[in-house]
Amino acid sequence: MRALVIHAARDLRIEEAPEDTQGPGQLRLRLATGGVCGSDLHYYNHGGFGAVRLRQPMILGHEVSAWVEDAGDTGFTRGQLVAVSPSRPCGGCDYCHQGLPNHCLNMRFYGSAMPFPHIQGAFREVLVADASQCVDATGLTPGEAAMAEPLAVTLHATRRAGDMLGKRVLVTGCGPIGVLAILAARRAGAAEIVATDLSDFTLGIAKRAGADRVINTGVDSLTEYTAGKGYFDVLYECSGVAAALASAIATMRPRGVILQLGLGGDMTLPMMAITAKELDLRGSFRFHPEFAVGVGLMQKRLIDVRPLITHTVALDQAESAFRLASDRAQAMKAQIVFS
Repeated sequence: MRALVIHAARDLRIEEAPEDTQGPGQLRLRLATGGVCGSDLHYYNHGGFGAVRLRQPMILGHEVSAWVEDAGDTGFTRGQLVAVSPSRPCGGCDYCHQGLPNHCLNMRFYGSAMPFPHIQGAFREVLVADASQCVDATGLTPGEAAMAEPLAVTLHATRRAGDMLGKRVLVTGCGPIGVLAILAARRAGAAEIVATDLSDFTLGIAKRAGADRVINTGVDSLTEYTAGKGYFDVLYECSGVAAALASAIATMRPRGVILQLGLGGDMTLPMMAITAKELDLRGSFRFHPEFAVGVGLMQKRLIDVRPLITHTVALDQAESAFRLASDRAQAMKAQIVFS
């Protein structure tokens, strides 16, 4: 089978790779669609992010949908479309037992260079997956089903935020995670959502996704929201840029909640402002049960991710998807069609 393998920054190859052996409780899947994620782009453009670096060739990809080819003993059906969660906690470590599977000590998350040897990804024509990873995606397109993973990230962050009903929300960074955060916050009851970015293209999509106001911070500032100790109750920081976080903190009301989703490396934080306003800074990392919830929300048309899918390319042209996804002036979510 063919797989999409990253060797180093800007060294992406389509290579032959062996198929895994299907075991009890597993499905043999023919990959349908894979979405290029921000972490995939970090590997492609920079060879990693922060302290996480490529140390061996690695199959990329973790946002995927697939067709069931062999359901084994799982109860799924041949030809069924499934969304495949990349989250594979061990189920036996302390964190798994505490109900925190996203912090599993032995996590096998597709396409991750955090451990060594690296965890190989899902951008391969044939994938063997545990039944527990697969969620029925009947009624969705393969492209929609492949959006379940990034949607789950924002649903997990929204759960971390707590009560959202009637809250004023700021979203900094309008890539796919930022726009999905708008959809998740609105579904959870946010009363007002303001989104910021440096790209008019992504801000346009954020506006269509339901943001009440969008601001290009390369042109305008957030100064109007700083009066009276701030305006916003909740911040989704999706850029991973220290300057975006610092300017957003000035707009936060006392005891507001900051959700840090963007992974851009370590930041210098304005701790005096965080302390004086009694702000809650909450990390948000991956997800687990939210994956199936996201699929269900899409199936019920309570969340529509289709406007985010701006480009679709064939596997033979896979590298063009990475180049497109890197250009925030023309792309939101680029996906690769495998079958």
